[in-house]
Amino acid sequence: MNSQSRKTLFALYTVLAFYSLLTLAPFLWMLITSFKTAGDIFKLPPTLVPTTLFTDDPLVNYNEVWSSQNFFLFFRNSAFVSFSAAIGQVFTTALAGYAFAKLELPGKNWLFAIVLATAFVPTEVTIIPEFLLMRGLGWIDTFLPLIVPSFLVGAFGTFMLREYFGSLPDEYADAAHVDGASPFQIFYRIYLPLARPALIAIFVIAFINNWDELLRPLLFLNSEHLRTIPLGLMSFVGQYEASWTLLMAGSVISTVPLIIIYTLTQRYVLQGFVGGGVKG
Repeated sequence: MNSQSRKTLFALYTVLAFYSLLTLAPFLWMLITSFKTAGDIFKLPPTLVPTTLFTDDPLVNYNEVWSSQNFFLFFRNSAFVSFSAAIGQVFTTALAGYAFAKLELPGKNWLFAIVLATAFVPTEVTIIPEFLLMRGLGWIDTFLPLIVPSFLVGAFGTFMLREYFGSLPDEYADAAHVDGASPFQIFYRIYLPLARPALIAIFVIAFINNWDELLRPLLFLNSEHLRTIPLGLMSFVGQYEASWTLLMAGSVISTVPLIIIYTLTQRYVLQGFVGGGVKG
């Protein structure tokens, strides 16, 4: 590597390091604030010292959030809703993506265009009809309005899997068809395992979206025992004041699972976005 290449690489890493610092700064500030007392938050000049770490109970804010504020229940509710909705979305988008990519269906290109068009419709446009529908079904104050619609909101996942399945060779299907396999067997036993990176990527995206969802839980859930984490975080903010230390501690708790999930699945997520292909 010559001198010019080293300088270019050094400049690139410098820019990336600066950008990473800017991206991580809000999370670091949130983490530090979660280890402060209420009186330390508004000190001037601001301090980066996590004061509670030097006391007899360094996790006082986390203990308050996790036990006294019933945050474990909210955490469990969010995990159940997000996992169920993500699994459902993976299932429906896999079926739709395979059908659009590999099956000969009349008017499938027009139908695919309609599916993509739904991605440009804001949630605020459909939320009122959705609320009336859920009320008519008697699903208000249950988890069903948070899970079932996610099965049908998969324009991005359908597009992604259509492209992924389309990049896989048709020879697999031809060979399996000669052996007597049905279209569903070809999908389930051959193409679905090959699309594992894309399926994991869609699961992660759907899980994060449902984990962070606030509008639907706010509209559809009334009982406290059904609250999800975003609603639990809202309880720390009142009309005239807010428990900032508890809010930051709760935000850290709600963020950690997403970081862990993405870290464990990062390789598959990147492969899923890059697209399919078979080496050899």
